[in-house]
Amino acid sequence: MSVNMMTAHEVAKKVFNKEELFILDVRNQDAFADWKIEGENFDYLNIPYFELLDGVDEVLDKIPSKKEVLVVCAKEGSSVMVAEMLSDEGLTVSVLQGGMKAWSEHLEPVKVGDLKGGGEVYQFVRIGKGCLSYMVLSDGEAAIIDATRMIDIFIDFARSKEAKITNVFDTHLHADHISGGRKIAEQTGATYWMPSQDAQEVTFTFTALEGGQAVTIGNTAIDIHALYTPGHTIGSTSFVVDDKFLLTGDILFIDSIGRPDLAGRAEDWVGDLRESLYSRYRELSSELIVLPAHFMIIDELNEDGSVGEKLGVLFQQNHGLNIEDETEFRRLVTENLPPQPNAYHEIRETNMGIIDPEEEKQREMEIGPNRCAVR
Repeated sequence: MSVNMMTAHEVAKKVFNKEELFILDVRNQDAFADWKIEGENFDYLNIPYFELLDGVDEVLDKIPSKKEVLVVCAKEGSSVMVAEMLSDEGLTVSVLQGGMKAWSEHLEPVKVGDLKGGGEVYQFVRIGKGCLSYMVLSDGEAAIIDATRMIDIFIDFARSKEAKITNVFDTHLHADHISGGRKIAEQTGATYWMPSQDAQEVTFTFTALEGGQAVTIGNTAIDIHALYTPGHTIGSTSFVVDDKFLLTGDILFIDSIGRPDLAGRAEDWVGDLRESLYSRYRELSSELIVLPAHFMIIDELNEDGSVGEKLGVLFQQNHGLNIEDETEFRRLVTENLPPQPNAYHEIRETNMGIIDPEEEKQREMEIGPNRCAVR
């Protein structure tokens, strides 16, 4: 029996549009508790697949008849079997195509604004992982910042805009997801930039990114200004684009601040983190729109699905920017930390070029929520 399939793109649109959806998640309870599809108006029921092998009678009265129902598992197969059983009982349900694996890898492009000289900035929302990548377009050229390992969407999107990818940047050495920056540069001939302070152990060639540099995209003088802002890593670098957008990497988020411990250096780097947030960013225009490299919770999405807010608003509303006592700040960012990202040591080594895991292994390394922020 065939079942209805719902794509990750269709689910993402339901998240953005705040639609109602009932999710029957048949993964194990620990997997569900650690990471699930989040939507403002989503309801959930988690029943592990192995508890339904003898039939779905026990869940029939728990599934609403007036809501759209989506069955979810890790890779699709188990949810198809459960959906077929529910269909045999007269229920209309859909299955997440590709399961949570597809959800983890889906990227949704969202335009975040225009540039003064006629260009555009797009944010690529990795809705299931919380990663945010960017593309700056101007006069037939494109720059990409903090690309994920799913590189085809960036290459295809630039092609659809009739733009040549000329520059690729990583704001820092990522520890929670595998960067696609180097591979995009290799495939397109673009210049690959990364902070030299984070590149002590990398095995490949790159162009050193230093504070104060400006890289022009296109012929309309859309400058990407590099701003050295250590703290999440020792090399963390922010970018000011067209005097309008501030790309903060993993230093500053909408509702939180970056954690300094992913290289085991929390005590060493907490002072740099405070200096970047409380001094360097204070010198910038409060009208700059902050575009981070991650979001933590679904509430951070704007009405159009983008993630961004004026710097001045964050200085008023983000708790991490309003801790006057330095001792209290140090305590917050060294003691109040969530679990480390899954496989973060291996992810860092992959991003250094030290190891090159098979694609399926890379998927496994990245599975799970974003954990780049201080709670």
